[in-house]
Amino acid sequence: MYAQGLIGADGKTEETDAFLAAFQARIDAEEKIEPNDPMPEGYRRTLVRQIGQHAHSEIVGMLPEGNWVTRAPSLRRKVALLAKVQDEGGHGLYLYAAAETLGVSREEMTEQLLDGRAKYSSIFNYPTQTWADIGAIGWLVDGAAIMNQIPLCRCSYGPYARAMIRVCKEESFHQRQGYEIMMTLAQGTEDQREMAQDALNRWWWPSLMMFGPSDKDSVNSDQSMKWKIKRFTNDELRQKFIDATVPQAEKIGLTVPDPDLTWNEAKGGYDHGPIDWSEFKRVLKGEGPMNRDRIRARQKAWDDGAWVREAARAHAAKRQPAALAAE
Repeated sequence: MYAQGLIGADGKTEETDAFLAAFQARIDAEEKIEPNDPMPEGYRRTLVRQIGQHAHSEIVGMLPEGNWVTRAPSLRRKVALLAKVQDEGGHGLYLYAAAETLGVSREEMTEQLLDGRAKYSSIFNYPTQTWADIGAIGWLVDGAAIMNQIPLCRCSYGPYARAMIRVCKEESFHQRQGYEIMMTLAQGTEDQREMAQDALNRWWWPSLMMFGPSDKDSVNSDQSMKWKIKRFTNDELRQKFIDATVPQAEKIGLTVPDPDLTWNEAKGGYDHGPIDWSEFKRVLKGEGPMNRDRIRARQKAWDDGAWVREAARAHAAKRQPAALAAE
C-alpha cells in the first residue's frame, strides 16, 4: 500500500510499519500535517469524507434559513438573517477549498452529494415551520456545531484547522442571534411563547443527533481520535452540549422536552432520556421530511450554474497562453 503526497508532491511513499509509526509520532507531537506531506491513505480518505460532509452541511444549511429571509418579522431580523446565510455560504467555500488540498475537486464532491455517495448533517432535513425555528436553529443547531467545531481548530490537518478558526468565530454570532430570537419570543405574548416552546420541542432531539451515533456504534471515532482529527468522542460532545444548553433554556423559561432529564451530581452533568436512533438512521438514508427537496434544490443550483463554470474554464484557457508568455 502507498501513501501519496498530494498537491505538488512527487512520487509515492510505501506505507511500511516504519512510515506509519513516524506519521503517528508527528501526530502525537502535535505537528500539523500539511497538503504536501506524505500521509496514510486512510487519513486522507477520512479527512475528505469529514470535510466534504461538513462543507455540504454548510451549503445545504442555507436552505431552511433562506426560506425565511423574505418573511422575517422586521428589517433588523432580515438583515441579520441575510448576513448569517451569507456566512454559511462562505463557510462552505472555506471547507471545499480545504478538501481540495487533499486531491479531490469541488466538482467531484458535489457530484458525490447529488448522487447520494456523500452525506450532509441530518438536521437540515427538517422543515422550518415558523419564525421561531430560525431562533432554534441558531441557538441549538449552531450551538451544537460550535461544540463540535471548536476542537477542530486543533485538528491535526493544517488547512482544516485554520479554516475552522474563522468559522467558529462567525458561528458564535449565529448562536447568540438565535438565542436572542428565542429569548424575545419567550418574553412576548402567549402565542409567541408557545411558538418558541414548540420549536424547542421539535429541534431538541435532532440537535442531539447531530453529534453522530453513540460511541459504541461509531465506526470512525477511534481512528479519528488517534489521528487527532477529532479531539472528543460523539458522546462527550453531546454531553457538553446538553450541560451548556439546559441552563440556557431554563433562564428564558423554556422546558427541554425530555421527561428523563435529571441532574447527576456525581458526574456533574445531566442524564438524558434515550435518543431515537432509528429516526437518525432513517433520515440519513434519505427519508427525512425534506431530504428530496434539499437535494432537488442543490441539483437545480448545480445545473443552473453550469454556464458559469463553463465560462470560467473558457476564460482561464484564454488567459493561459498570455500568462505562460509573461513568465
